[in-house]
Amino acid sequence: MSIWGRFLCFLFYCESLGFWLILYYMKKELFDFLNTDLQFIKGVGPVLAARFEDVLGGRRVLDFMLHAPVYIRARGINEDISTALAGDIVTVPLLIKSHKKGGFFRGRRTPTQITCADKMGNTVLIQFFNVNFLDYWLKKLPIGQWRMISGKLEKGNRAVINHPDFIEEMQNAEKIPSIQAVYPSGEGLTQKTFANVRDQIFAILPEKIAYETDVQVIEFFDALRHVHFPESADDLNPNSVYMAKLAYWELLAHQSAIVISRKNRKDARNKRKVRAKKYDLLEKFYSVLPFSMTGAQSRTVKEIFDDMARDIPMMRLVQGDVGSGKTIVALAAAVKMAESGAQTALLAPTDTLAQQHYAKIKPMCDKIGIVCDVLTGRDKGVSRREKLVSLRSGRTKIIVGTHALFSEDVEYKDLGLVIVDEQHRFGVSQREALRAKGENPDLLALSATPIPRTLSMTIYGDMDVSIINEKPAGRLPIKTAKLSIARLEELVARLRTQIAGGAKVFWVCPLVEESEQSDMTAVESRYDDLKKYFPDAGLVHGQMDKKQRDAVMAKFADNKSDMRILIATTVIEVGIDVPSASIIVIENAERFGLAALHQLRGRVGRGNLQSYCILVYSRNISEEGLKRLEVLTETEDGFKIAEQDLIMRGTGELLGTRQSGWINYHFVDYRMHHDLFKLAANAARDVDVPDAWTRDLMYIFDRGLGISA
Repeated sequence: MSIWGRFLCFLFYCESLGFWLILYYMKKELFDFLNTDLQFIKGVGPVLAARFEDVLGGRRVLDFMLHAPVYIRARGINEDISTALAGDIVTVPLLIKSHKKGGFFRGRRTPTQITCADKMGNTVLIQFFNVNFLDYWLKKLPIGQWRMISGKLEKGNRAVINHPDFIEEMQNAEKIPSIQAVYPSGEGLTQKTFANVRDQIFAILPEKIAYETDVQVIEFFDALRHVHFPESADDLNPNSVYMAKLAYWELLAHQSAIVISRKNRKDARNKRKVRAKKYDLLEKFYSVLPFSMTGAQSRTVKEIFDDMARDIPMMRLVQGDVGSGKTIVALAAAVKMAESGAQTALLAPTDTLAQQHYAKIKPMCDKIGIVCDVLTGRDKGVSRREKLVSLRSGRTKIIVGTHALFSEDVEYKDLGLVIVDEQHRFGVSQREALRAKGENPDLLALSATPIPRTLSMTIYGDMDVSIINEKPAGRLPIKTAKLSIARLEELVARLRTQIAGGAKVFWVCPLVEESEQSDMTAVESRYDDLKKYFPDAGLVHGQMDKKQRDAVMAKFADNKSDMRILIATTVIEVGIDVPSASIIVIENAERFGLAALHQLRGRVGRGNLQSYCILVYSRNISEEGLKRLEVLTETEDGFKIAEQDLIMRGTGELLGTRQSGWINYHFVDYRMHHDLFKLAANAARDVDVPDAWTRDLMYIFDRGLGISA
């Protein structure tokens, strides 16, 4: 080839290399953009970014993009307000007639009022309650000028719009969206703020994906754009083409991570030694048990022991209804591990629950001859150092505790088993931080939150699942009844009789303090009311000092104490074990999810006493609310209750971490996307080395390979 030919080839090579470099850097540029902190988006800053983080669960551009609107608000233009109804969203031209400044008068805050008139002469009053922005609103609405104003219309003696959503000069009326996407929000974040951030992100996005050649990447961001800029309510329907695409991709990310996680566990590099038996401890354990295990407990223990005999680390979830005996099963696994000389760490979400586990386990360990201890953030000084030395030496075989168990200074001689109680309260990184203290230790997760059988295999696909579906012998069914708040005096009279006979009562309220924005009962107000009838009543809620709260709970649990009734918030929902408590009253029960009500009900019926659950509902309860409460009165089966909760409410309120251990997907609807679960699972089944798109999906949806491996 001639010199000229070789030169042309060199140029072509350089041009090709340059092209691929451009592709590489543009993809990197997209990656960097998705990871940009929201504070660097114009108009956001660190304060707003922190507020976004509370709502989004993160503060990256990507976190915002995955936060989909939940519905739309139509803003058609009204010529006047004569045909509009109270509660309608109106967008109407108004002439500013007069101003009346607000402020504080005789200790009361008065709003700034701006009197306006529409084209037909109808009077409309605009009101603002934030006096700090008084001058701003007056300048924005000058007397004698027309403005296009959009907001919710309230009608009584006069037409009023409080804090309009939009105020624009007439020539800028098109800035008011005819269809507005409404986002789940939080304190200090308006829908206008969401819209401004969204508009900026999607204005920048096209230049970030301009050089993308992967069609799926382009389709993904196109689907996101349609969801954030819906043209109708149908676009936000779970079965719309855009929502379904995003749901499928999210499920594919999750299912692929599960498949890869399972394969990694079987990788030779991740195997661990099978420990030989050194001591005879299990026979002693069974001999000190004050009862015989149920069939379900025995079956679960066998499944755990079979796992522990393999060279692949155990990853097993034990699901058991409240009071089904999961702790004893976990202790059996710990004793089995101690037979080999190895150690077990039992991780609990709270100090209170850790101390209760310790109090239950320690006496049996003493009888067996196993050293058991507890370690929480409260341990300081000499006491903490002594416990750490005992762990490091291997003397302590079972350690119960909170996050303190994986502190940097905590060392184990041979950590063989990690037990995680209330597993959904811990992130993957927290579980892995504790497992990293040993060499591929077994993981046993416990959950008292029943998951519908139809979904457990897809949600917990990376774990083997055992279900304890029997209660210990001698436990009586909890009698559950619903009662109107109108019969509260009658209820109090009955409780006085029961308490005089020695009964102990939980009384649960949904709020700490009274709120003008809610008619839900506040625990402090109810405590003041009930103290008149029960002078020794106790009070606990999440805003109390921990030591004070624990002291009150301990006093209530003490059978020698005069405290027979405990008024509380849902702080008692998990892990409070008072076998002598036989009655629980739950106010505003219709405001709780079925799963949460079932958890609360499980605070009683833990001994051999006949127990009762009273579901007190408000006067304005809906028909659906009554149906939900009827489910509780008809069954104690947590799995049936979870199925009903799914059918009746979907996932909107169902997925809070207090109420379930389910994965909180961004786009997946558990009811509507059953077929997509199957499709994604089938597509992921043959994944060995994930392709670029699958890796992108796992990153985008935070389903990395460490999901549970």
